[in-house]
Amino acid sequence: MMFGVTILGNNSALPAYDRHPTAQAITLHEQVFLIDCGEGTQMQLARYKVKRGRINHIFISHLHGDHYFGLIGLITSMGLLGREQDLHIYGPPPLLQIIELQLDVASTTLPFQLIFHGLEQEGLILDHPKFSVECFSTMHRIPCFGFIIREKKKPRKINRDAAVAANIPAVYYERLKNGDDYETRDGQVIKNETVTYPNTPGRSYAFSADTIYDPAIAEKTKGVNMLYHETTYLKDLEERAAARFHSTTVQAATIAKNAGVQQLLIGHFSSKYETLDAFLTEAQSVFPNTQLAMEGTTYLI
Repeated sequence: MMFGVTILGNNSALPAYDRHPTAQAITLHEQVFLIDCGEGTQMQLARYKVKRGRINHIFISHLHGDHYFGLIGLITSMGLLGREQDLHIYGPPPLLQIIELQLDVASTTLPFQLIFHGLEQEGLILDHPKFSVECFSTMHRIPCFGFIIREKKKPRKINRDAAVAANIPAVYYERLKNGDDYETRDGQVIKNETVTYPNTPGRSYAFSADTIYDPAIAEKTKGVNMLYHETTYLKDLEERAAARFHSTTVQAATIAKNAGVQQLLIGHFSSKYETLDAFLTEAQSVFPNTQLAMEGTTYLI
C-alpha cells in the first residue's frame, strides 16, 4: 500500500518564487491526511490532483497564519461541493473559535459534521485499525505541535499455500496474522510459524513543525522512516534562526542523525532565498539521505 507525502507548500511566512506556505498531503491506505493548510492550499490540491473528498483528518500545527490561513476556504469549498462525511480537525483549542466566527459572520451552515479535537498535550490523538497519529510539542513562539503517522500491520503474513495444505479454514486467517497457532478437531496443533511469514514492520512519518533547535525532538521522532524538519535558514544565520524560534539546515540534519531516521525532508524555506541548492548541500554534509521538500513531489516512505 502506498505511503507517501505530497508537498503542497514548502515556504515560510511569505509566498515567494512560486513557493507557497506550509501544507502537506499524506496518503496511506486510501486515506489522505492534510497537515497544515497555508494560504492557497485548496488551489495546490487541485493543481497536484489530490482528491479533497478523501481528506477526513486535518492537522494544524499552530496558529501562525502561514500554517492555517487556507483552512476556512477549504472547509467552505467542501460544503459547497456537497460533502456529507464527517471532517475531523486537530489543532490548538483557539482554532475552533476562529472557525466558528468565520462561519457565523458568513451565515454559513455546513452540510457535514465538523468534529474538532483540541491539542493540549502530547500523546495519541487518532487510533485506527490500520494507522495511528500522535502529536508532540515543539519549541516555537506560541504553542506548536508536530505529528507522527504510524502504519499498523499484523505481526504475521499468511503463507497461503501452507495454510491451504494444512486445511486451515480461511475464517481463521486473521488469528494466524495475530500469531495464534491452529488446533485441528483431533487435537493436532499446527504451529503458526509453519503457515505464516513474519510481516514487514509498519512504516512511519514524522512532521516536526516550526521549532527552534531542540535535541528533544530527536528522542520524540526516534527511528521513524521519514522525518520532515523545518530549515528556515542556512547555517550562517543560526543566531537569526534562534531569535525567531526557527532552525537551520545543519540543525535539522543533526536532529535526523541523532534520531536514527532513514530519510530527512527539509522545508519551510525563508523567502529571502530564491534558490535552494545550498540548503541541500549543507544538510547532506551532516545527514546524507536528505531531500528538499519540493512542491508537487510525492516522497514515498
